[in-house]
Amino acid sequence: MDRMLYVAMSGAKQTMLAQAVNTNNLANVNTTGFRSDLEAFRSLPVYGPGYPSRVYAQTETPGTDLLAGTLSTTGRELDVAVNGAGWIAVQAADGSEAYTRAGDLRVTVNGQLETGAGRPVMGNGGPIAVPPFEKLEIGADGTISIRPVGQAANALAVVDRIKLVNPPLGQMEKGTDGLMRVKDGKSAVADAAVQLSSGVLESSNVNAVEAMVRMIELGRQFETQIKMMRAAQENDAASAQLMRMG
Repeated sequence: MDRMLYVAMSGAKQTMLAQAVNTNNLANVNTTGFRSDLEAFRSLPVYGPGYPSRVYAQTETPGTDLLAGTLSTTGRELDVAVNGAGWIAVQAADGSEAYTRAGDLRVTVNGQLETGAGRPVMGNGGPIAVPPFEKLEIGADGTISIRPVGQAANALAVVDRIKLVNPPLGQMEKGTDGLMRVKDGKSAVADAAVQLSSGVLESSNVNAVEAMVRMIELGRQFETQIKMMRAAQENDAASAQLMRMG
């Protein structure tokens, strides 16, 4: 009886974990440049004396869906999208370099260029600082040019250049903060071939319809596991009653 109960309990727990991954994807369906997490079930045998016949389920996140989202024109001078393969370098909360496709940039009151999520954008020498400006332009190669306050319309000054990288996708992994990193922990080398489109944003690559269907499937799987647990309880009660009658 305990086998049936523990198998059902394990299945319910792992289904809840898979639902959490799917729910997080669905919650980020409108997050700029978001890359959805994959989830899958795997059967694992239980090791130890007396357990070889027991196989439990385990939820895994085998990786991240790296397919590109769709591009939409905003016309905003600080919105950029990576045109094709590549990533925008940003500074993570721990000070390390990480990578994102989110190009909803902004300049803080302190003059720092950062993403909409508050990650400082990396330039040639670290986080990019932008002096007060009347107009700002971001070139296809990531070059940031401004017209300083009080200067003539043709007085453009180059401030810095956004670091753009394109390491092999097989060497990249997603962290718990949603940022991508190189697996060996090193910073990727800048790639001059990566291009930006200005006035454009890349959407999340989450398919809302598929995520909703998956949510329903996982909900039904969870209900099935709960029914199995109830059946185990009823069988146990019936067995106990038979033993008392004997």
